[in-house]
Amino acid sequence: MATASLTPIFSSLLKTSRTTTLTTTTTTSLDQHRNQVVLRRQILKGLVLSPLILIKAPPSSEAREIEVGSYLPPSPTDPSFVLFKASPKDTPALRAGNVQPYQFILPPSWKQTRVANILSGNYCQPKCAEPWVEVKFEDEKQGKVQVVASPLIRLTNKPNATIEEIGNPEKLIASLGPFVTGNSYDPDELLETKIEKFGDQTYYKYMLETPFALTGTHNLAKATAKGSTVVLFVASANDKQWQASEKTLKAILDSFQI
Repeated sequence: MATASLTPIFSSLLKTSRTTTLTTTTTTSLDQHRNQVVLRRQILKGLVLSPLILIKAPPSSEAREIEVGSYLPPSPTDPSFVLFKASPKDTPALRAGNVQPYQFILPPSWKQTRVANILSGNYCQPKCAEPWVEVKFEDEKQGKVQVVASPLIRLTNKPNATIEEIGNPEKLIASLGPFVTGNSYDPDELLETKIEKFGDQTYYKYMLETPFALTGTHNLAKATAKGSTVVLFVASANDKQWQASEKTLKAILDSFQI
């Protein structure tokens, strides 16, 4: 009888022990699961953050070069400017011989800006079918300048044609105007044209008022042809910049030579 009376007690104790063991095991499993989840989240968080750090856009100070006055020599004609002389190390087209070296002056406070690869012609040298941007410089208070090169074949079938053989100033700007404004060209925007000669090289000069241009409301341009390329120099400014730097931009434009 004593044995019989102990059986329910023993069974109860055994169930309690099993329940405790199961509870302990379940608790341990849950803790392990939570730890795994936390660890997995930390790993994923690290993997997600790492690429963001790598592809993060650089600060504006890193996106532009230093002031040109810190590395370019003073202009021999006006020491208040510095002289930029393009060489084969500067652009793919110069290295390929598709563009002849060119030069122009700049205020020492200006900075060179990077040209996107898709605009630089880097992907299509030595034979590009469309115009490309050679170099760009700018100053937030004064404006910006850029050199655009166009394959001669785009404008004429005559090899090594001079700019006069391509056409008059109005015909040339009608073809290259969109590369001055950044979007479209309207002949009514053309305020003035000039023809200048330096030695055996002829240049077409333009003044445009371009209220809808992406480059700015005021644009100056100068074009010439040499070898297999037409080179277009563009100086641009918005209304505020133009008021402060019209003379400076015109001096920069006048200095451009190839």
